[in-house]
Amino acid sequence: MKYSKSEKLREHYSKSPGFREFRLADQIQRELAKLLHLEVKDPRIGFVTITDVEVSIDLSFAKVFYSTYPSSDNNLKVTQEGLDAVVSFLRSRLGKLIKFHHTPELKFIFDNSLERGRFLSNLIDEACQEPEKNKKK
Repeated sequence: MKYSKSEKLREHYSKSPGFREFRLADQIQRELAKLLHLEVKDPRIGFVTITDVEVSIDLSFAKVFYSTYPSSDNNLKVTQEGLDAVVSFLRSRLGKLIKFHHTPELKFIFDNSLERGRFLSNLIDEACQEPEKNKKK
């Protein structure tokens, strides 16, 4: 099944405002972020950020990528359980907010790209500081 990744396709489809999957993925991302922040009261869901949404071409499935802080293994497991518990609530609220004919099924997937970026940034910082240490000696 083909998916439409909103971040990767933003530039490609910027000339075509009628690209439905792209617009729908962005709308789902905004609405889910609001719902998680304002309406979900599950204590297992702490600091969750919706990083991206991929919608299938037939609009029946949506992969929701999220990150959380802190991202320890235990916290990730608890957060995933919390998101799985509220997925039906989120899906029904999305259907009312966006007025779908058929609301897509939501699948929450942890996105570790922020951690990888932070790790690489730390490596670059360390590499830049090493020549300064060698000059002082």
